[in-house]
Amino acid sequence: MPEHKSGRPNQTSRTRKDLLQAASRLIKQGRRITLEDVAEEALVSRATAYRYFSNVDSLLVEAPIDGAVPNAEDLFDESSPLDPVERVMLVESALHEMISANEPALRRMLGYSVQRGVNGGADGDLPVRQNRRSALIEIALRPARERVAPAELDVLTSALALIIGTESMVVSKDVLQLDEAAASEVRQWAIRALVEAALKDESSASQMSSKRLGE
Repeated sequence: MPEHKSGRPNQTSRTRKDLLQAASRLIKQGRRITLEDVAEEALVSRATAYRYFSNVDSLLVEAPIDGAVPNAEDLFDESSPLDPVERVMLVESALHEMISANEPALRRMLGYSVQRGVNGGADGDLPVRQNRRSALIEIALRPARERVAPAELDVLTSALALIIGTESMVVSKDVLQLDEAAASEVRQWAIRALVEAALKDESSASQMSSKRLGE
Protein backbone atom coordinates (compact mmCIF):
# COMPACT_ATOMS: atom_id res chain seq x y z
CA MET A 1 0.00 0.00 0.00
CA PRO A 2 1.76 3.15 -1.21
CA GLU A 3 -0.12 5.74 0.79
CA HIS A 4 -0.71 5.66 4.53
CA LYS A 5 -4.48 5.94 5.03
CA SER A 6 -4.88 5.65 8.77
CA GLY A 7 -3.91 7.92 11.66
CA ARG A 8 -4.30 11.63 12.15
CA PRO A 9 -4.25 13.66 8.90
CA ASN A 10 -1.72 16.19 10.22
CA GLN A 11 0.68 13.49 11.35
CA THR A 12 0.26 11.66 8.05
CA SER A 13 1.05 14.82 6.13
CA ARG A 14 4.11 15.57 8.27
CA THR A 15 5.53 12.06 7.89
CA ARG A 16 5.07 12.15 4.14
CA LYS A 17 6.72 15.58 4.01
CA ASP A 18 9.63 14.31 6.13
CA LEU A 19 10.23 11.48 3.65
CA LEU A 20 10.13 13.83 0.67
CA GLN A 21 12.53 16.27 2.31
CA ALA A 22 14.88 13.46 3.29
CA ALA A 23 14.88 12.20 -0.29
CA SER A 24 15.63 15.72 -1.56
CA ARG A 25 18.63 15.99 0.75
CA LEU A 26 19.99 12.65 -0.41
CA ILE A 27 19.39 13.47 -4.08
CA LYS A 28 21.47 16.63 -3.71
CA GLN A 29 24.38 14.47 -2.57
CA GLY A 30 24.41 12.95 -6.03
CA ARG A 31 24.43 9.31 -4.97
CA ARG A 32 22.15 6.42 -5.79
CA ILE A 33 19.67 5.94 -2.96
CA THR A 34 17.20 3.33 -1.79
CA LEU A 35 13.93 3.66 0.10
CA GLU A 36 15.77 2.30 3.13
CA ASP A 37 18.27 5.18 2.86
CA VAL A 38 15.42 7.67 2.81
CA ALA A 39 13.73 6.05 5.81
CA GLU A 40 16.96 6.27 7.80
CA GLU A 41 17.47 9.90 6.81
CA ALA A 42 13.88 10.75 7.77
CA LEU A 43 14.22 8.91 11.09
CA VAL A 44 11.31 6.57 10.37
CA SER A 45 11.15 2.81 10.03
CA ARG A 46 11.52 1.02 6.72
CA ALA A 47 7.95 -0.24 7.09
CA THR A 48 6.67 3.31 7.54
CA ALA A 49 8.44 4.48 4.39
CA TYR A 50 6.88 1.64 2.40
CA ARG A 51 3.42 2.61 3.64
CA TYR A 52 3.81 5.97 1.95
CA PHE A 53 5.84 4.99 -1.12
CA SER A 54 5.80 1.47 -2.56
CA ASN A 55 9.10 1.99 -4.39
CA VAL A 56 11.95 4.45 -4.51
CA ASP A 57 11.21 5.52 -8.10
CA SER A 58 7.89 7.10 -7.14
CA LEU A 59 9.60 8.93 -4.31
CA LEU A 60 12.43 10.18 -6.52
CA VAL A 61 9.96 11.59 -9.04
CA GLU A 62 7.99 13.54 -6.46
CA ALA A 63 10.75 14.72 -4.11
CA PRO A 64 12.24 17.41 -6.40
CA ILE A 65 8.76 18.71 -7.22
CA ASP A 66 7.76 18.90 -3.57
CA GLY A 67 10.81 21.01 -2.82
CA ALA A 68 10.13 23.31 -5.78
CA VAL A 69 6.53 24.17 -4.86
CA PRO A 70 6.46 27.60 -3.19
CA ASN A 71 5.37 27.93 0.42
CA ALA A 72 2.65 30.32 1.47
CA GLU A 73 5.25 32.20 3.55
CA ASP A 74 7.24 32.82 0.36
CA LEU A 75 4.24 34.40 -1.36
CA PHE A 76 2.37 36.27 1.36
CA ASP A 77 3.47 38.55 4.17
CA GLU A 78 2.31 41.77 5.78
CA SER A 79 3.10 43.73 2.61
CA SER A 80 1.13 41.43 0.32
CA PRO A 81 -1.94 42.80 -1.47
CA LEU A 82 -5.34 42.27 0.10
CA ASP A 83 -7.18 42.12 -3.20
CA PRO A 84 -8.17 38.44 -3.73
CA VAL A 85 -7.62 38.65 -7.49
CA GLU A 86 -4.08 39.95 -7.09
CA ARG A 87 -3.31 37.31 -4.46
CA VAL A 88 -4.51 34.45 -6.65
CA MET A 89 -2.47 35.91 -9.51
CA LEU A 90 0.60 35.64 -7.26
CA VAL A 91 -0.12 31.94 -6.73
CA GLU A 92 -0.66 31.36 -10.44
CA SER A 93 2.58 33.13 -11.35
CA ALA A 94 4.66 31.26 -8.77
CA LEU A 95 3.24 27.85 -9.69
CA HIS A 96 3.60 28.55 -13.40
CA GLU A 97 7.27 29.38 -12.88
CA MET A 98 7.75 26.13 -10.96
CA ILE A 99 5.89 24.12 -13.62
CA SER A 100 7.97 25.61 -16.42
CA ALA A 101 11.17 24.66 -14.59
CA ASN A 102 10.01 21.10 -13.87
CA GLU A 103 7.80 20.27 -16.85
CA PRO A 104 9.24 16.80 -17.71
CA ALA A 105 8.93 15.54 -14.12
CA LEU A 106 5.44 16.97 -13.76
CA ARG A 107 4.31 15.36 -16.99
CA ARG A 108 5.66 12.07 -15.66
CA MET A 109 3.70 12.51 -12.43
CA LEU A 110 0.59 13.32 -14.45
CA GLY A 111 1.16 10.17 -16.46
CA TYR A 112 1.25 8.14 -13.24
CA SER A 113 -2.03 9.74 -12.19
CA VAL A 114 -3.67 8.87 -15.50
CA GLN A 115 -2.41 5.29 -15.28
CA ARG A 116 -3.85 4.92 -11.78
CA GLY A 117 -7.18 6.06 -13.20
CA VAL A 118 -6.97 3.49 -15.97
CA ASN A 119 -6.35 0.83 -13.34
CA GLY A 120 -9.25 2.00 -11.21
CA GLY A 121 -6.96 3.64 -8.66
CA ALA A 122 -5.78 0.25 -7.44
CA ASP A 123 -2.19 0.23 -8.71
CA GLY A 124 -0.07 0.22 -5.56
CA ASP A 125 3.15 0.71 -7.52
CA LEU A 126 2.13 4.15 -8.77
CA PRO A 127 2.27 7.23 -6.50
CA VAL A 128 -0.97 8.88 -5.40
CA ARG A 129 -1.39 12.35 -6.89
CA GLN A 130 -0.93 15.13 -4.35
CA ASN A 131 -2.88 18.40 -4.20
CA ARG A 132 -0.59 21.27 -3.27
CA ARG A 133 -2.27 24.07 -5.17
CA SER A 134 -5.52 24.21 -3.18
CA ALA A 135 -3.80 25.17 0.07
CA LEU A 136 -2.11 28.11 -1.65
CA ILE A 137 -5.36 29.18 -3.31
CA GLU A 138 -7.19 29.03 0.04
CA ILE A 139 -4.59 31.31 1.62
CA ALA A 140 -4.79 33.68 -1.34
CA LEU A 141 -8.56 33.93 -0.87
CA ARG A 142 -8.44 34.65 2.87
CA PRO A 143 -9.38 38.33 2.42
CA ALA A 144 -12.56 37.17 0.67
CA ARG A 145 -13.78 35.12 3.65
CA GLU A 146 -15.84 37.99 5.03
CA ARG A 147 -17.40 38.62 1.62
CA VAL A 148 -18.10 35.12 0.31
CA ALA A 149 -20.05 32.35 2.02
CA PRO A 150 -17.94 29.32 3.02
CA ALA A 151 -19.69 26.96 0.60
CA GLU A 152 -19.21 29.37 -2.29
CA LEU A 153 -15.59 29.90 -1.31
CA ASP A 154 -15.02 26.15 -1.47
CA VAL A 155 -16.50 26.05 -4.97
CA LEU A 156 -14.36 29.03 -6.02
CA THR A 157 -11.21 27.34 -4.68
CA SER A 158 -11.97 24.18 -6.65
CA ALA A 159 -12.75 26.16 -9.81
CA LEU A 160 -9.45 28.02 -9.56
CA ALA A 161 -7.62 24.71 -9.04
CA LEU A 162 -8.87 23.66 -12.48
CA ILE A 163 -7.12 26.64 -14.03
CA ILE A 164 -3.89 26.68 -12.04
CA GLY A 165 -1.50 23.74 -12.27
CA THR A 166 0.05 21.10 -14.49
CA GLU A 167 -3.20 20.13 -16.21
CA SER A 168 -3.74 23.72 -17.33
CA MET A 169 -0.23 23.78 -18.80
CA VAL A 170 -0.88 20.56 -20.74
CA VAL A 171 -4.20 21.81 -22.13
CA SER A 172 -2.66 25.14 -23.12
CA LYS A 173 0.30 23.56 -24.89
CA ASP A 174 -0.96 20.24 -26.20
CA VAL A 175 -4.65 20.85 -26.84
CA LEU A 176 -5.01 24.57 -27.53
CA GLN A 177 -1.41 24.96 -28.77
CA LEU A 178 -1.11 28.42 -27.25
CA ASP A 179 2.20 30.19 -26.80
CA GLU A 180 3.28 31.30 -23.32
CA ALA A 181 1.88 34.82 -23.65
CA ALA A 182 -1.52 33.70 -24.89
CA ALA A 183 -1.78 30.93 -22.28
CA SER A 184 -0.95 33.38 -19.49
CA GLU A 185 -3.56 35.83 -20.76
CA VAL A 186 -6.23 33.11 -20.75
CA ARG A 187 -5.36 31.97 -17.20
CA GLN A 188 -5.38 35.49 -15.85
CA TRP A 189 -8.68 36.27 -17.56
CA ALA A 190 -10.28 33.16 -16.08
CA ILE A 191 -8.93 33.86 -12.57
CA ARG A 192 -10.22 37.43 -12.61
CA ALA A 193 -13.61 36.38 -14.00
CA LEU A 194 -14.13 33.65 -11.39
CA VAL A 195 -13.05 35.67 -8.35
CA GLU A 196 -14.90 38.82 -9.35
CA ALA A 197 -18.04 36.80 -10.15
CA ALA A 198 -17.97 35.17 -6.70
CA LEU A 199 -17.51 38.52 -4.98
CA LYS A 200 -20.26 40.12 -7.08
CA ASP A 201 -22.71 37.29 -6.48
CA GLU A 202 -22.25 37.47 -2.72
CA SER A 203 -22.52 41.26 -2.77
CA SER A 204 -25.76 41.08 -4.77
CA ALA A 205 -27.16 38.45 -2.40
CA SER A 206 -26.28 40.60 0.60
CA GLN A 207 -27.92 43.67 -0.92
CA MET A 208 -31.05 41.70 -1.76
CA SER A 209 -31.22 40.36 1.81
CA SER A 210 -30.82 43.87 3.25
CA LYS A 211 -33.54 45.17 0.96
CA ARG A 212 -35.97 42.47 2.04
CA LEU A 213 -35.27 43.17 5.70
CA GLY A 214 -36.05 46.82 5.11
CA GLU A 215 -39.40 46.11 3.46
